[in-house]
Amino acid sequence: MIDVVEASFITSSSSKNNLLEEGISEVAFLGRSNVGKSSFINALTNKKNLAKKSSTPGKTRLINFFEVVYKNDKEKYMARFVDLPGFGYAKVSKSLQEEWSKSLTDFISSRVSIRTFVHLIDARHPFQKIDKDVREYLNSIKREDQEIIEIFTKMDKLNQKELSKLKKEFPSAIMISNLKRRGIKKANEVIFHSLFG
Repeated sequence: MIDVVEASFITSSSSKNNLLEEGISEVAFLGRSNVGKSSFINALTNKKNLAKKSSTPGKTRLINFFEVVYKNDKEKYMARFVDLPGFGYAKVSKSLQEEWSKSLTDFISSRVSIRTFVHLIDARHPFQKIDKDVREYLNSIKREDQEIIEIFTKMDKLNQKELSKLKKEFPSAIMISNLKRRGIKKANEVIFHSLFG
């Protein structure tokens, strides 16, 4: 059985210049603002307030680093979770948005420690252009030693017909509900295996 047995916040970074040193395998979480990214990190680590949830979508502009320890049977494995700023709703000037966008894409494409990208998508809006663009971008920069995992959030908001349609469109995607903790165990296992084989 795979579990996160320890998790702690390390630091926040506002730019490429004050990032943590590379080394430990990292999972980068990215998704549209209000997709439930912080809630998902909290659910994975079983800690209610590890990743802070913002009441204003798009407000978080920092890259947040967390140290996590996975346990598989008796073995322990260290990793880092990297919570990236949500894209989408941010109410800022266009030039500032472009600046964030550039520093984020620079970070994502040049960070050697990132082994896994977790792209979170709102199950209620699975075909948004912004998610399509992110999917294409990640595939264009992905190295051979990296994996992309697509996870659909808020599945509890869908009825049975909508859920079946989504599963048909994205047969290999993982569906989760942070609220009801559905799919969290499977998501953790998939992330663990992507990091450590």
